[in-house]
Amino acid sequence: MAPRTVGRAQGALRSPSDTVARPVRVPKMAELVAAELRRQIIRGELAEGDALPSESELMEQFGISRPTLREAFRVLESESLIAIRRGAHGGARVQPPRREVAARYAGFILEYQGATLRDVYEARIALELPSVALLARRRTKDDLEVLTAALERHEAVPAGESLEAVRLHGDFHLLVVRLAGNETLALLSEMLHHIIEVANTSLQPDAGPLADRARRSTSKTHRKLVELIRARDAKGAEELWRRHLDEAEGYLLGDDAGSTVLDLLE
Repeated sequence: MAPRTVGRAQGALRSPSDTVARPVRVPKMAELVAAELRRQIIRGELAEGDALPSESELMEQFGISRPTLREAFRVLESESLIAIRRGAHGGARVQPPRREVAARYAGFILEYQGATLRDVYEARIALELPSVALLARRRTKDDLEVLTAALERHEAVPAGESLEAVRLHGDFHLLVVRLAGNETLALLSEMLHHIIEVANTSLQPDAGPLADRARRSTSKTHRKLVELIRARDAKGAEELWRRHLDEAEGYLLGDDAGSTVLDLLE
């Protein structure tokens, strides 16, 4: 009988001759220059408002041509990390990474993917519930003062200014997440904030008994939340906030729950 050929075991190491060569992309010089300047901005070595060195200085420093440098500038400008001013007193000035830039691009992606408004509101619940619990456990005296001031601003809005009341309501939700002290949760919350703010403004009644009742109920719930945070009652704060968010979702979305982010923003 002819000897049986035994195949190599799955996952066994291959010899170099078995490996199919793949082309390796070498970054363009403009990308390398942009990466170095980006690193300096993110690490704070170049501060907000600082002017970058002149083009001639940077060209000499990196050993590059003017077109290459300007291509690197275009990369950083597209990332909102520098602002280019034209004219005699122009040049490139540093801008720190901004949350609103991330939020704008997140909105583009959600629009492109056809995300529904219910999807966005469910994500808000997932972000805000752990935040209120964290805040209740970690809160400081200063946190309570900031929250109380936010409540007072919301309650001081005259009855006819519903859009301002809606804006301050949304700001309170952002504030709760921000004060919880988790930067990742705060960033993700701000990425959804613009979409939710537009939905809150466009989907709820501008005026009338229903709007007035919703505003009074919201103010009462927000005050109760601050009381629970003051008492460091993390479980109670989380339970209250879950009910509040569930009710807000049902009140605002109703038959529009299947609408997409693109439907709302276009």
